[in-house]
Amino acid sequence: MAKTPDPTFRVQFVSQDKVFEVFAKQIYSSDLYGFIEVEEFVFGERSGLLVDPSEEKLKAEFQGVKRSYIPMHAVIRIDEVEDTGPARIRDS
Repeated sequence: MAKTPDPTFRVQFVSQDKVFEVFAKQIYSSDLYGFIEVEEFVFGERSGLLVDPSEEKLKAEFQGVKRSYIPMHAVIRIDEVEDTGPARIRDS
């Protein structure tokens, strides 16, 4: 199976008793011990009629963020995906 030239990753992690699900183009093991680096966040295009409030909240929270450091113990799962979906926040 051939790898896609520009992979996208779905990252699920826990923060403040919430499960965050975000999409990103770059993920690295950080030089900061115990953290992963997540870069180039991907958010869905807004259609004129439907607006997902949790995705809008995440988009606002990560606006202007170049790189996010997430503790490894908070990561639930990382998947390489072909298509992005809506970013979400839900109760853990």
